[in-house]
Amino acid sequence: MKLQLWQIDAFAGKPFEGNPAAVVPLESWLEDAQLQRIANENNLAETAFIVCEGQGRYGLRWFTPTTEVDLCGHATFASAWLLFAEIDPSLTSVSFETRSGMLVVERGADNRNSMSLPSDIVAPLNDPRMAREIGNALGTQPPPELHTGRNVLAIFRDASEIRSIKGPGDVARVIPNDKGLIVTARGDNGYDFISRYFAPHHGVPEDPVTGSAHCALTPFWAKRLGKKTMRARQVSPRGGDLVCTDAGARTMLSGTCALYMRGEIFVPGA
Repeated sequence: MKLQLWQIDAFAGKPFEGNPAAVVPLESWLEDAQLQRIANENNLAETAFIVCEGQGRYGLRWFTPTTEVDLCGHATFASAWLLFAEIDPSLTSVSFETRSGMLVVERGADNRNSMSLPSDIVAPLNDPRMAREIGNALGTQPPPELHTGRNVLAIFRDASEIRSIKGPGDVARVIPNDKGLIVTARGDNGYDFISRYFAPHHGVPEDPVTGSAHCALTPFWAKRLGKKTMRARQVSPRGGDLVCTDAGARTMLSGTCALYMRGEIFVPGA
């Protein structure tokens, strides 16, 4: 069976920035094991699979190289870009039915689209031992604050601490196996806040730009900074920019995408 595949850099102004996602349109769902094998072969942080369910309506599922996930912002963003740019340019918005409910992406001008995701309101986590171990794992000082939601959120004092982290180290030993680790601080260079995201339990040592992480970062920093709309930078080695708006129960993310590759994949037994 031959399938089309696009690789798209989300939250990027040009290729080789932002977060790459593979997007594979399907006529109908394949077996879960087959979807997982394709994602593993692609070896990107996420592969998105979409199935048309009507005009402007699609089913959407996301797979890392090792598992299916409940929410992936950048691969949703990439999927919408593909629909707007190449599959159905008549669309002005697209609705995706997902494991996290209905997600809507609105088409904007100059390749800048906007996406609504469910907010992740974090709660303080009083765990000095975890803070010390996170600092040791990352090769830095312990974060003064920890919070918890869908991920562990570690707040550092200065942007330079976030930028200096070499990688996740053995953070997989420290955080719960159903969570990733977001590290963040007030921004520099014109950004309101910066962050990085490590998800070793999901086969993603460091994610380049993480839409779902900003569902926690946006409401947190909106309250801390007293701002609704903020400029954010994920300072991974690739890096990427987002504009984030706190809308209460929803988080609005906007940005651009860049096409890297169109191709065909050959799937035996499908």
